[in-house]
Amino acid sequence: MPIAPIPGVGGLGSNLGVSKTADAGTGSGGDSFAGLLGNAIGKLDASQNAASQASQDLATGKATDVSGVVMQVERASLELQMASQVRNKLVDAYSELMRMQV
Repeated sequence: MPIAPIPGVGGLGSNLGVSKTADAGTGSGGDSFAGLLGNAIGKLDASQNAASQASQDLATGKATDVSGVVMQVERASLELQMASQVRNKLVDAYSELMRMQV
């Protein structure tokens, strides 16, 4: 029996810049989650690297747009904070599942 997704949660992946690679209701469930997680971590790493490079370019004089660099660094910081909070929620959920009595 397929499980229908919750309509209000659909916008979360678009905020991360993550594209859906497979439907969660079909195929092997582990592969789609692993692919989604790997894609999100890859985008986070690329954002962090881009912000670091922009900061270095500003420090060496290659970049002149200070506000653009600040926005890029702040966006990378917010993405890292969100990823950290998602990780914390996943760990809390896992801990709660492990505490459940069968």
